[in-house]
Amino acid sequence: MEVAAAAGCGANLQFSSPWIWSYKVEGRFPRISQQCTGGHSTELQRRRSEWTRRGGRVSLTVSNACKGSPQQAPSVQSGNIYTSFDCKWLLKKKGEEVTSDLNGRCIFLVGMMGCGKTTVGKVLSEALAYSFVDSDKYVEEAVGGSPVAQIIKQFGESSFRDYESKALMNLSLMSRQVVATGGGAVTLPINWKCMKEGVSVYLDVPLDALARRIAAAGTDSRPLLTFESEDAYTKAFMSLFTLLKKRRCSYSNADVTVSLQNIAANLGLEDLLDITPTAIALEVLIQIENFLHRNKCMSIRI
Repeated sequence: MEVAAAAGCGANLQFSSPWIWSYKVEGRFPRISQQCTGGHSTELQRRRSEWTRRGGRVSLTVSNACKGSPQQAPSVQSGNIYTSFDCKWLLKKKGEEVTSDLNGRCIFLVGMMGCGKTTVGKVLSEALAYSFVDSDKYVEEAVGGSPVAQIIKQFGESSFRDYESKALMNLSLMSRQVVATGGGAVTLPINWKCMKEGVSVYLDVPLDALARRIAAAGTDSRPLLTFESEDAYTKAFMSLFTLLKKRRCSYSNADVTVSLQNIAANLGLEDLLDITPTAIALEVLIQIENFLHRNKCMSIRI
């Protein structure tokens, strides 16, 4: 299977308009649906007539005549192939492309607790052939193996943040790392100084999905969930609501934002928790590639 996208400097924000996308699929015609086309199903349906069989191989060229050259590819368009191809294969190929553009720079994942930084980070690191580091685990090892909850309970959150800042400083000096940061790491400017050595990615997940995920896993290991309630979901939701009010502006400092709500809408999923880590990681890579490409274009203009 081959997938390729081509365009000029202002237009090859891959999988968004305007794009030219060609691929070959062994054997049979894939199903093209509204879910997987990002709103371009009419155009794709017209292009079905271009299918040809050549010795058991099916080939299709798809082009979109959308006008304009947006500076940033909307996430809802950039995910238009998740359901029509093998996501893992696409992830591997996209990882190879982005790795060369990153030139060894680290990726720092930021976001609220429960947003999937660790799970997605591991998938990303494999796709990029990077190492994966969980900053919380890094801190735990540095202080002798005590879990984060115990560190915060014994020494206070401010002491934990000091350990966290030292960890991020050390990690920012390394190369080829995907780092899952703690949810509150974004609150300290010194941490942003470290993370700007690489590419920072905010995983934006609505509070309801976060609260459901945390409630299902249990709240006992989350010392910052301080709202008093016997109901795990209520405790998680209200605590997260308070934390997010303090952190929202800090999260906006990230180089890239990946909205799970947009991905779900593009995939036609009603429940955000049904999105696979592979689909999220693929969107992260696409958005990182867009970010790097925009910066390159800007430097050329300057």
